[in-house]
Amino acid sequence: MPVSSRLSRCRTVAFFLSLFICLFVVFVVSFVIPCPDRPESQRMWRIDYNAAVTYDFLAMEDINRDKIQDVVFLYKDTNSSNNASLSCADEGFSSPCAFVAAVSGANGSVLWERPVVQDVALVECTTPQPSDSKVSSACILVGRPGPFLAVSLSTGETLWSHPSSFGGNTSVLSPLLQVPDVDGDGASDLLILTQEGKEISGYIYSGSTGDQIGRRGSLGVGGDSGPLLHVTRTGAHYLLLPCASSLCSRSLKGLYEEVTGRGGPFKSDPRWENVLNASTHSLLPSSGAVRYLMNVPGKAGQDVLLVTSEACVLLDGQKLTPKWTLGIAQVLRKPILGHYKPDTPAVVIENGTGTDRQILLLGLSSGAVLWSQALPSFPGAPPTTSLPTADHRSAFFFWGLHELIGTNEMDPRDARHSLYMFHPTLPGVLLELANVSANIVAFDAVLFEPSRHAAYVLLTGPASSDVPGLVSMIKHKVRDLVPDSRVVHLGKGRRDSDQAIRDRFSWLRYRSEV
Repeated sequence: MPVSSRLSRCRTVAFFLSLFICLFVVFVVSFVIPCPDRPESQRMWRIDYNAAVTYDFLAMEDINRDKIQDVVFLYKDTNSSNNASLSCADEGFSSPCAFVAAVSGANGSVLWERPVVQDVALVECTTPQPSDSKVSSACILVGRPGPFLAVSLSTGETLWSHPSSFGGNTSVLSPLLQVPDVDGDGASDLLILTQEGKEISGYIYSGSTGDQIGRRGSLGVGGDSGPLLHVTRTGAHYLLLPCASSLCSRSLKGLYEEVTGRGGPFKSDPRWENVLNASTHSLLPSSGAVRYLMNVPGKAGQDVLLVTSEACVLLDGQKLTPKWTLGIAQVLRKPILGHYKPDTPAVVIENGTGTDRQILLLGLSSGAVLWSQALPSFPGAPPTTSLPTADHRSAFFFWGLHELIGTNEMDPRDARHSLYMFHPTLPGVLLELANVSANIVAFDAVLFEPSRHAAYVLLTGPASSDVPGLVSMIKHKVRDLVPDSRVVHLGKGRRDSDQAIRDRFSWLRYRSEV
């Protein structure tokens, strides 16, 4: 037999053998080896607690590792709740006491819950920095009165607990701040600010053990809320605080040296030190009382958005010079960030109160008004929130009063609370997703699954912490609410049909934060 013929047969055999192996592997992978079960996420779930009160607090974390965000919240109940296996007395508290609960984002089942403190003065849930740290994610709680402790988000177990070192007349300022690791254990450490009279003090604690680092340090300023930790472009850390009609500051380096009596890992910024008044700690005067502070993204690092009783000002995060100023009064609450144009940060300002509230979307780089709409509000309305969409814009969620059909006036006491959805590609419409008559304590819009499952969570309960009643935690998938939503046209001009608008909202896709 010719050599070429034998080679041809060998090639044919090799070809069919490799084809058979490939088909066999495909068969095994497709039909024999079972695919991992993907948890089914319910479109809506609800969990109720009777004779309870709750707190304005929500946190999201994938606790059971099913790739769906779970929900952590607080409630105050008597000896035992519908689901808790522990009572207040089991943990040494009198009844009622504060419970922490973690529920599955997929179906609302309770993952764990337990009593933690008598009452809550401050709570923040933290994720270790860097993200690959061996330190567990935890919720840090300061009791009123009671311990200062950390609870594992994974199990609900106490990671550490210490008696509170704060005086009886001391109020704890929110938020709790995470600072770079100063005790070398690989975990970010904690800074708590307190106020007694007109004096603000700072306490530094180990994030992994809760041990106090050094002693109490005085910031030398007055104020009552909204501290901000800002990092200059030279890498220096400064605390910013509202104080009267100026913006006050204290370097973290100076505070650390005061509480420990030794040098540390922090540094100061010469430019800031030249501006900072050494005796009053005033950084710069402001037009009106400082109400809100927040770090915002800038071209060369973080900038600072300063909201006063008279204006909204974007400050250069290094030079402290205004980039733009918008004259505005009666800002209802702290602004939020989103994207009106693709990959272009915008900020949402809620100006005015009650029936006079105006929603403003400003371009962050210029301060220009990109969109505005009057949307009457109600006392205690939840804050606006946003979710990034696949087109690199954001979907925005606003709460307002429901339009009463057949009446010319709106009475907030009689009106229902409505959740409205807005997307910049449809600037002439709002979508009314839901109406709620219960008292809303906390709200958030959440991407429960990466790029898939946008939903909102709603925590409702009694308006007074002294009068127990029904507390409910509810999740609704946004897309499932769109078909029955009401389209609100904001102006004149060419209108698409309501169904076409609902279809466009249904087609929206979401993306995870980078």
